[in-house]
Amino acid sequence: MEISKNFQHNEAEQKWYAHWKKAGYFTSTPDDRPAYTITMPPPNVTGVLHMGHALNNSVQDILIRRAKMTGFNTLWVPGTDHASIATEAKVVAMLREKGIDKKTLSRDEFLKYAWEWKEKYGGIILKQLEKMGCSLDWDRTAFTMDEGYYAAVMRVFVELHEKGLVYRGVKMINWDPKAKTALSDEEVNYKQTNSKLYYVRYKIDSDTDEYITIATVRPETILGDTAVCVHPDDERYAHLAGKYCFVPLINRRIPIIFDDYIDKEFGTGALKVTPAHDINDYNLGLKHNLEVIDTLNDDGTMSEAAQLYVGQDRFAVRKAIVKDLDAAGNMVKEEEYSNQVGYSERTDVVIEPRLSMQWWCKMSDLALPALDAVMNDEISFHPAKFKNTYRHWMANIKDWCISRQLWWGQRIPAWYDKEGTVYVATTADGAHDKYRAAKPDLAAQHPVLRQDEDVLDTWFSSWLWPMEVFDWNKNPGNANLAYYYPTSTLVTAPEIIFFWVARMVMAGYEFLGQKPFDKVYFTGIVRDKQGRKMSKQLGNSPDLLQLIEDHGADAVRFSVMISSPAGNDLLFDESQLEQGSFFCNKMWNALKLIKGWESRVGEVDDTNILFAIEWMEARMAATAAEVEELMKDFRLSEGLKTIYSLIWNDFCSWYLEWVKPGMEQPVSQHVYNKTVSIFEQLMQLLHPYMPFITEEIYHLLRERTDGDDIIVKQLQPYAAADTQTLNDGQMLQELITAVRDCRNKSKLKPKETIKLAILTGNQHFYNRVLYILSRQVNAELIGFTTESIAGAISLVVQTDKLFVTAEAGGIDTNEQKEQMLKDIAYLQGFLVSIDKKLGNERFMANAKAEVIEAEKKKQSDALARIKTLEESIAQLG
Repeated sequence: MEISKNFQHNEAEQKWYAHWKKAGYFTSTPDDRPAYTITMPPPNVTGVLHMGHALNNSVQDILIRRAKMTGFNTLWVPGTDHASIATEAKVVAMLREKGIDKKTLSRDEFLKYAWEWKEKYGGIILKQLEKMGCSLDWDRTAFTMDEGYYAAVMRVFVELHEKGLVYRGVKMINWDPKAKTALSDEEVNYKQTNSKLYYVRYKIDSDTDEYITIATVRPETILGDTAVCVHPDDERYAHLAGKYCFVPLINRRIPIIFDDYIDKEFGTGALKVTPAHDINDYNLGLKHNLEVIDTLNDDGTMSEAAQLYVGQDRFAVRKAIVKDLDAAGNMVKEEEYSNQVGYSERTDVVIEPRLSMQWWCKMSDLALPALDAVMNDEISFHPAKFKNTYRHWMANIKDWCISRQLWWGQRIPAWYDKEGTVYVATTADGAHDKYRAAKPDLAAQHPVLRQDEDVLDTWFSSWLWPMEVFDWNKNPGNANLAYYYPTSTLVTAPEIIFFWVARMVMAGYEFLGQKPFDKVYFTGIVRDKQGRKMSKQLGNSPDLLQLIEDHGADAVRFSVMISSPAGNDLLFDESQLEQGSFFCNKMWNALKLIKGWESRVGEVDDTNILFAIEWMEARMAATAAEVEELMKDFRLSEGLKTIYSLIWNDFCSWYLEWVKPGMEQPVSQHVYNKTVSIFEQLMQLLHPYMPFITEEIYHLLRERTDGDDIIVKQLQPYAAADTQTLNDGQMLQELITAVRDCRNKSKLKPKETIKLAILTGNQHFYNRVLYILSRQVNAELIGFTTESIAGAISLVVQTDKLFVTAEAGGIDTNEQKEQMLKDIAYLQGFLVSIDKKLGNERFMANAKAEVIEAEKKKQSDALARIKTLEESIAQLG
């Protein structure tokens, strides 16, 4: 089979993904193997693949592929979230382009357009995940608005309502004027904003010309003021007890009230009270029985109740009212002011606090078992630092606003009769049955009930994701749910720890009495090399599909994983893509080199290079054990770096150089077979990270039977690596490096040979590696000596001395001496740090015995090397 000059990633990706799918490697059914299950965090149907998806899904695919190769029955469930706010916004924008206003459509007409949009665009992101190589069980693709899923959400709402955990009530909520819906507290992002603090004076209702001055950052809300509040201990305002003042511009007469809620030091110590537009003002209003005047429409324009600026946008009014207050003599001054302003997580517009009748979910009871599960490590968080974030939120949890003023989503299963009584049931028929039973006479006269117009928060459906993808609602005891649930690992971002992670844990315990997953791995945020979060607005988010097209999925996966320490943010630089591409080229060139030996296999004595095979196998065993431990701790980036070093350095740079035959020379069958086997095992270790090139190389190394694919080939168990062989390999590398460095400094040409005399107490080691060493340094003769060689270059490697002589080239003993002095200075500094550690009573009392022994060995090794170096310097004269 002819091997192309370079790895053709586009061809390989299409070929192998189609092969894996056709072979059924992504599909899973329960069997007698242990299950390893991940349910993908469902991306929004509006989504397209970006760098955050590349990181999150690469991590999930790595975990699934490695589990598949270690004896697990793996299942990775794909799906999408209906994303009420984002999708409705997309559909409204699409209709606007067609000249259609949503207001002119009925609910059913709008939903028809929404479903058409979903069918056309909603699956794009899932198709794009195929380009990444994601090994998802596509037969199980779920959607949070599927019929069965919808029914599960209805059931949950009704059950929680019957338990008193879902209720309806008027509260201050976060209002999104762009999406025109309520938001939960978790859907509000607070940003530090440069604002202005306006000082405005209110005329006191008296015969005098007295005013009281307040400070506000939102002068447009003045039109909804129903009181001014001061602290009862503030002597500046004590004389105003029982007095009234007038709201500027509209002259509404409002009371001056006293409450110790007020901060005397902020502004003037006097606070305007607007109960309809601030939660704290609302609470003051309840306490003091104040009128509530809502001056804003649902789109952020001023309402009729404002009296002025009716129909104008709130921020335009802010500018206008400042001018009018100044003209009326009520504006005292302006100051620069920095404050936290809430923005909608979905639309990025400033939210408005607003009193509203909404549906709520009582959270305190649901939170208790979910908090205990994480604090007691029944569910383990990686990194564990996120336990504190989780605990703080769960311990201070507030009721969840679950209704949204939208049409796209699960419609709230509540119906109202003519008198306003509510009937909650999973279906309209169920609600009517309750109605007829409760009010038979009214039902006979007015048989039709009106369903609630609102839909449920998207998260109220996605909190059921790990169980409902296995048909929990319809078949609660089914084999899939019993086998795959609880799932193994959730991979997600810390910013949705409250939106989604905590709520899934609550739902799991509430409805199944079980945790939804064993472990949660939190990825970091993908940032650019300047540390900025990637976003469309900044224009710093590369086109992921184009990166895959240009560099290949393997290089892209490599680039996001190589610099992604567990739980920390990833600083992405496109130069990392080059590193991934170079790595692919390195492996491809190794493949071509090895396949080039195939025609040169013959009868040849290979005993003199068997050490190379022993060492490489020991390095693989040691690395496999190291990677196993790293994977357990979700240190995937470190795992990739370890495998990368094993392949690039140990295999390509050392092993292949040690075993490759000379020009047109034969290679033994044993060495060839072993080299192919080692390369196969290296590809297995790397496969979860870079699936396409590893499968391609695996198949090119030798002929394969059907089903012999690396994706399902089980990782072999390794015996413990032989420490002596590893140390000998390290010594050989140091010897080769030292002699090559000496050759370069002595300006010897590559073809010019040298002679080596070695002063050592370990001839057995050299007898094992003599042939490899002589070839690597081009030595025509290597012997042993018991004394220094006059006129030779003296080298020190560990505690051995090497004497190098050459027919050609000069010998600069001064340079050799200078280098040795530098080495001694370094070792002496190293010894100081070791001596400090061993002289530290706390360290000696608390450190494990093996740690102390290791430090003592470092000390003795350094002392021995210093002694050897000093002897060598003395011999140089």
